[in-house]
Amino acid sequence: MTQQEDIIRTVNQLFIFTDERNWVEVKKCLAVEVWLDMSSMGAGQPAIISAQQIVDGWDEGLKKLQAIHHQVGNYIVDVSGNEADLFCYGTASHYLPNPTGQNVRTFVGTYNVHLTQIEDVWKIDKFQFNLKYIDGNKDL
Repeated sequence: MTQQEDIIRTVNQLFIFTDERNWVEVKKCLAVEVWLDMSSMGAGQPAIISAQQIVDGWDEGLKKLQAIHHQVGNYIVDVSGNEADLFCYGTASHYLPNPTGQNVRTFVGTYNVHLTQIEDVWKIDKFQFNLKYIDGNKDL
C-alpha cells in the first residue's frame, strides 16, 4: 500500500467508525491533540483539543440519531516526509424518524485534513469541515 493509500484509509476509517459509533477506533485515527475547526457549521471557534474531547463531543452530539452516514471522495493528497495534507468532498446524513416525516438532515461540504506519521501510523492532527450547505430537517 502506498503512503497516499494509507492516508486515505485513515480518513475513511475515521468516517466509517464514526458512522458505526465505534469511538475506540475513531480515537485511534486521531493524534493525541487535534486542531479542530467546525466553525462553518456554527460550532464555535477552531481550537486545539484532545482526541478524547472530540470523541466525547461526537458521541454526545450524535447519540440521539438512529443512523449516521458519511460519504467522502475526490481526494487530493500531498505528502511531505512524515506529514500530509488531504482535501476531499464530503456529505453527512443524519437520520432520525420523527412525526414530521422529515427524517433526514444532510450536510455537504469539503474537508481539509492534516496528518502526521507517528511510528509508521498516520494520525489526524488537523481537521476542518467547510460547509457548503445543509438540507433537510434543521431540528435533527
